[in-house]
Amino acid sequence: MEAQALSPEIIQDTAPTLALSDTIPADRIDNLISSALKSTILAFSDEWFAPASNLTNPKPPIFRPGVFVDTGKWYDGWETRRHNPEPYDWVVIKLGVASGRVNGVEIDTAFFDGNHAEAVRVQGCYEVGEDADEKVVKKDYAEWREVLGHRECGATQRQAWVVDDERDITHVRLCMFPDGGIARFRLYGQVVPVFPTSIDHEMELSSATMGGMVLGASEEHFGSSKSNLLLPGRGVDMGDGWETRRSRGKGHVDWVVVRLGARGHIRRIIVDTAFYKGNYPQSMKVDARDCGDETPNAEDPGWTEVLGLQRLGPNKEHEYAGQSLSNVEGAAYTHLKMTIVPDGGVKRFRVFGTMGYRMSWLTVAASRTYPSVSRRGDDDIQFSI
Repeated sequence: MEAQALSPEIIQDTAPTLALSDTIPADRIDNLISSALKSTILAFSDEWFAPASNLTNPKPPIFRPGVFVDTGKWYDGWETRRHNPEPYDWVVIKLGVASGRVNGVEIDTAFFDGNHAEAVRVQGCYEVGEDADEKVVKKDYAEWREVLGHRECGATQRQAWVVDDERDITHVRLCMFPDGGIARFRLYGQVVPVFPTSIDHEMELSSATMGGMVLGASEEHFGSSKSNLLLPGRGVDMGDGWETRRSRGKGHVDWVVVRLGARGHIRRIIVDTAFYKGNYPQSMKVDARDCGDETPNAEDPGWTEVLGLQRLGPNKEHEYAGQSLSNVEGAAYTHLKMTIVPDGGVKRFRVFGTMGYRMSWLTVAASRTYPSVSRRGDDDIQFSI
């Protein structure tokens, strides 16, 4: 069951956004189970009052006072029935990325007060193959290992804990003691791609699910994040793409720089303007660089053109391959820069090709620092390292 549709007039409160510590590099941290990455709820013990799918919603939880549904009070989270005969309720989630290494765990019980989870425990496993999902949901599956030990939750609190674990996982199990409600569950860490066994196998080198990362952009005025460009799927509306403000001067361009998940040989490029019907760019071009672990500047002179200026149209996937591309034969690249002329909105930027070698930034640093946070009232959020 999906979360109920919402309207502004019935939204009373929106939980504030948790700020990551400056000691954690922003380009190394992702919410590995965000539904925006197509993570999957595989199984759960119960979801009588509110669906487990709400846990992975990337948006902050909200409150709808006085709203009831067939099972009782409406809540934006996962809520199980009372009097659980087992020690805990649980939910198994498949990561939205190929695999990941966990640096931090966040549990938010926003608006659950008197029906909140008393405590949680988080477990992970690494399981690949066609039957991986079937294996991990079995009651006798024995490969779960601890990611976060037993932690108390508290009513309407948002808390985060550092995790120092160098092991990769593909699935996670959240255990809730003994029952109750949790608004959001976030698993912060680094994407660790599971690469094809053959170097000739074509893959989406730029995908966020394979470690692709947007390093910078000229701007993102309308609040639509540049990181949306690398998400899977074609999105749901203009809110999950990248859109820049209207330019007024001659010669204006906007740009975005992408680090690929692996150094690769480019075979295809797709630029998608889905949902942008009157505000898409007039045209765009793509340049590339092979610079290893270094972060290139958009204005550096070392960029090589791989796709010349191309006219764009509204609400459409534009695919370029073969003779449309230049300087790709025998060349491998680590970073790409898409330049749009003069401004506008792009939904997705996809780069397909074959892999060169695994880049060293996929190695996680030995230690991370992550802030914990607790709510005192609806709006007073205190952070501590």
